[in-house]
Parts: sequence; C-alpha cells; structure tokens
Amino acid sequence: MSRRNFCCRKSLLVVAVVLFSFGYVRAQCKPPANQNPPLSPAEQASVTLNGKPVTIDYCAPSLKGRKLGGELVPYGQVWRTGANSATTLKTQSTLRVGNLIVPPGTYTLYTLPEEKGWKLIVNKQTGQWGTVYKADQDLGRVDMLEGTIPSSPVEQFVIDFEHTQRNKTELHLKWDKSDVYVPITATD
Repeated sequence: MSRRNFCCRKSLLVVAVVLFSFGYVRAQCKPPANQNPPLSPAEQASVTLNGKPVTIDYCAPSLKGRKLGGELVPYGQVWRTGANSATTLKTQSTLRVGNLIVPPGTYTLYTLPEEKGWKLIVNKQTGQWGTVYKADQDLGRVDMLEGTIPSSPVEQFVIDFEHTQRNKTELHLKWDKSDVYVPITATD
C-alpha cells in the first residue's frame, strides 16, 4: 500500500470515528418514534484547556412544572446529572476538579443534590444507563459551590463551562433556581 493510500484511509477512519461518536451521543437521548421533539435532547458542554479538549455529553431534562428537590431530583439521593444515559466526561488532560485529581480518560458524572450544597461524583464506570450507579467505582466526590441564583427558573437543565482562562474554568450545573459549580484546572 502506498503512503498516499494509507493517509487517505487514515483520514477516512478519523472522519468515520467522529461521525460515529456524534451519532452515538445523539442516540443516547433518542426519543421513542412517536415523540418529537425529544423530551430530554442531547447536549454537549465543551472547553479547551491547555490546547486539549474536555467534553461533557448529557441529555437535558426539563422541569415541566415540577420542582428540583422533590420527586424530580430528590435531595440526598445520587442523581444521574441529566436524563436517560449516564452523563459522560471525556478529558485528554489531567484535571484537578475541586480537590480531586482526574487522569485523562472517560468518566461518568453523578451528583448528590442537597438543599444546601451539592457534591459532584466522578465515577469510573462508563457506558451504562444513567440510573446504574456503583459507588465502589467512584474516583471521588467534590463539594460544589453556589453560583448566582437565576432570576427566573431555568426550565431545561444546563451544563456549561464559564470563566475560562488558559488552563482554568468552572463547571456549572443550572436548573430551576440552582446554579452550582466546581473549579477545574488542567494540570498538564
């Protein structure tokens, strides 16, 4: 095989992997055939720290007249941090999330919501449905900080990165009248 053919095949493989990954994320939140648009659409939060990507793929549920902390997401119980499939964190850098060191790789994010103070849980198990939580797979738990309380309720759950500068950012979770966050620093 010539070098040119090898490069073309390699490029096609990269394109196929990217397209498959995008389709896989969308399939995680795919609604039943009779449901259009999806109740909890696929969303992605991404940031580049020190030239390397950090992405979070999740399905974004809506309040629909419900309240956070009640039947929707009970306080004191581990939550999948979204809907449907487990919320996935992918990083090519070593991250310091709060005081937790997270090596490069793929992880699942869970949270432990409380009326006063949330915890972010970074879990090593991946590929599972969002409600399948195994505490023995936790890489660690981090206390989250209170952000600015939204002036009106946030209807659809949002994960985003804010206040990004060079190798630092904040990971925010916003829903209803809550905005909780944790600082993140890329260490390599």
